[in-house]
Amino acid sequence: MTNVNDQQPSGARSDWEARIARRSDDGGVRPAPELPPPAGLTAREGVGHVRLSWQPVDGAVGYLVHRAPLGDGTPDGGFTPVDHLGGDVLAVPDTWHVDTTGEPGRRYAYAVASVPEVTRTGTLSEPVPATARPVGDEPPTVSLRLDAAADGSALHRPWRPMIGSERLSQLLCRDTSGGREIGMELLAALRRVHDEIGVDAVRAHAILHDDLGVYREVDGQPGYDFSRVDEVYDLLLSVGLRPVVEIGFMPRELASDPERTVFGYRGVISPPRDWDRWADLVRALVAHLLDRYGEQVLGWDFEVWNEANLEVFWSGTREEWMKLYDVTARAVKDVDPRIPVGGPSSAAAGWVDALLEHAAASGAPVDFVSTHTYGSPPLDLRPTLARLGVPDARILWTEWGVTPTHFHPVNDGASAAAFLLTGMRSAAGRVDALSYWVASDHFEELGRPPRLLHGGFGLITVGGIAKPRYHALWMLAQLGDTELPVTADGDGAGGLVQTWASRRDDGSLAILVWNSTLDQSKRDGAASLARRVRLTVDGAAGRPAMVTRLDREHGDVTTLAQRLGVGDWPTDEQWEALRAADALPAEKVQPAGDGVACVIDLALPQPGVVLVELAGA
Repeated sequence: MTNVNDQQPSGARSDWEARIARRSDDGGVRPAPELPPPAGLTAREGVGHVRLSWQPVDGAVGYLVHRAPLGDGTPDGGFTPVDHLGGDVLAVPDTWHVDTTGEPGRRYAYAVASVPEVTRTGTLSEPVPATARPVGDEPPTVSLRLDAAADGSALHRPWRPMIGSERLSQLLCRDTSGGREIGMELLAALRRVHDEIGVDAVRAHAILHDDLGVYREVDGQPGYDFSRVDEVYDLLLSVGLRPVVEIGFMPRELASDPERTVFGYRGVISPPRDWDRWADLVRALVAHLLDRYGEQVLGWDFEVWNEANLEVFWSGTREEWMKLYDVTARAVKDVDPRIPVGGPSSAAAGWVDALLEHAAASGAPVDFVSTHTYGSPPLDLRPTLARLGVPDARILWTEWGVTPTHFHPVNDGASAAAFLLTGMRSAAGRVDALSYWVASDHFEELGRPPRLLHGGFGLITVGGIAKPRYHALWMLAQLGDTELPVTADGDGAGGLVQTWASRRDDGSLAILVWNSTLDQSKRDGAASLARRVRLTVDGAAGRPAMVTRLDREHGDVTTLAQRLGVGDWPTDEQWEALRAADALPAEKVQPAGDGVACVIDLALPQPGVVLVELAGA
């Protein structure tokens, strides 16, 4: 048995922090097109924030907002990108942005540039001046209105196709963290995201890592053993999930440099020393899976490697990784051409153009494009795919989250929940999968969890308690199949305060309203951003209503743990008390009447989320 307190992140963490920022080669790619700056930039001044909006630019995957202080009516010190502290790509995909990072009462100039590809930014638009107003005596009111009988449209659910996880060998681990058995709790967390949220598949690293024993050479001849792969995939399938097969890392006996590794578990990141043997291994794995699991494997996604555009994950050159992609993708298709394969599975939306240009020349198949970003809604890759001739390829964001940083406090609290809703809302209809990274705090890339609330990536703590981000996904899962349009007015409407309204098949309504900013300096909340909301639903007078709240006082395990005085790990009595944060209680409310409409007034802190449910007619 291993005590987590003896597993503090040390060498792995310092190595990670030294290398994570270093990108592999980005040169040699055909330049992305020059794009004009967005036209029609306007700024709406509000209490505690400025909402910017602009017209879309054809070919842009996103937009980068810049700001400069105004002195004597002219920008002072030059424009710099607005940094909301997400720690990754700062560009946003939508044609609006809410800035809460400025000082209220101080005058700024804002300008926006188009982003044709993540490493390039166009020229700035004509600037506009704006000032966030200081807080008053009462929060401003945002008015929302919808029609219960509106035709609506199909509601997209980008959270359902996929979730991230620690490497699956941990499902077999009988060690403990915080006195809790790792494998058992990891499987329970994965079962929960399937059963309660409707997630279909799990992506994880290291299916070819030596802890699963897939590859050995005896007397110079390769041998394969997929029995432990079978064990972990059997466990996934037993809880209703299928795997996303990320093909990596390199088995040590096949690696050209087995000492080049990543993470505490030492995943080997080097190219193979024998490309033919690598291809044979991939073919053997895919053929074995098809033989064992049958034609369901034709619906599994096979992804080549992970974040090779970071030196920490790939010790070879970009050209060597492109060869790895060609060899791997063709090996998958050799077994059955119907099996989907793709990449580049890159960090910070990198190498997408490079892979597609390379594949066009090499003839390698690309059934889906996969990449990762953190801290902002995912960029819009549809213009890139159209420009490079693969408009029908699926777009899989196989990692996404509020921060790329391990042990970051933003992971544990309510602000990350509102962030998650903003990202899923933005991605709906343009991304085929937005996979949150990861399901459980049983996660040990840089060491096992040193305490209950350690800023871990997991949606669910060690001990199985839902964090606010999990609750946000659960709230999304309550939405119906028909999305309903909402009109919004007032200070904060359509930016700071966002909505996602729906009708279920039985005629009942589920309406999400949340108050969110990308600005992580406000992760503990800001009184200036609190709002009142008046929700009016036409055609719903007299219907019973339920309200479920998620904020720092409702469903936030960090708030409860602080009140209980939890140390590194809870006592038995504290574990039991913390269960109060594991579910969100709903409360009955009595809507006011307005003719044929019902009216519900809500207090909405920042961060804050409210789910309003109205019974069917």
